[in-house]
Amino acid sequence: MSEAIPTIIALQMCSGVDPEQNIQTLVNQLQQLPTTRPLLVCLPEAFLVFSKSGNDTLKVAKQAERYKQQLSELCQLHNIWLSAGTMPEPYNDNKYYAASHLFNAQGELVASYNKMHLFDVTVDDSTASYRESDFTQAGNEVVVVDSPFGKIGLTVCYDLRFSALYTQLVRQGAEVILVPSAFTVVTGQAHWQPLLAARAIETQCYVIAAAQYGAHENGRQTYGHSIILSPWGNTLSELPTGTGFISATLDLKQLHKIRRDMPVQSHQRFREHLL
Repeated sequence: MSEAIPTIIALQMCSGVDPEQNIQTLVNQLQQLPTTRPLLVCLPEAFLVFSKSGNDTLKVAKQAERYKQQLSELCQLHNIWLSAGTMPEPYNDNKYYAASHLFNAQGELVASYNKMHLFDVTVDDSTASYRESDFTQAGNEVVVVDSPFGKIGLTVCYDLRFSALYTQLVRQGAEVILVPSAFTVVTGQAHWQPLLAARAIETQCYVIAAAQYGAHENGRQTYGHSIILSPWGNTLSELPTGTGFISATLDLKQLHKIRRDMPVQSHQRFREHLL
């Protein structure tokens, strides 16, 4: 019997303000999955709810356990691993974590990462001022976890601009790095693909970026262009717009060959300045 080839899917969404509708979109998409297993499905940032206000998101955070149970059941039903983009998890009465959860095919929660770098910037679009830290509590833990797809490192969206985090992930063994995102159109057009390619090339990892796209109920506009990149920086699959998914099979032998032929990490001269 031939060895099963790990496959990863990035699901692109246009999430709205109603978590139940967003869950239903996920349910509909999972019914269209390929039959190959093992299979990892990656969701975008804010897949569960893309609220109009932080207070609205706080209300959803209070129901986090119920939604995690639903995700667990979907994993068991479809025999899939699931990277649940981000969803709000309570921190205190005034703030929540942007939590990225990873479930296995038995529905077990095997890893969680709280977004470290918060999007407090000014962008030349209709929203203009983004102040994620008003309601979001930054995380402080670097997360890498074993899986049938290799060692997975977890990051979220704005983290993409901070290469030291990615260097730390690969030092902890990461071979696949997930980047669930909701990039703005302005920043996406300028920086999305160059940054993702840079992270893949410098870490020599597969990079899987499931994205939000389009005009959302909360007034935001996101860039889309979900993409899967090889450890050499090649685009393996991409979806510019629309709800749907892209997929790629992973070749960890090729990844390890790239690292042997060009041992970038062993050549690093600035270890003491990194995380």
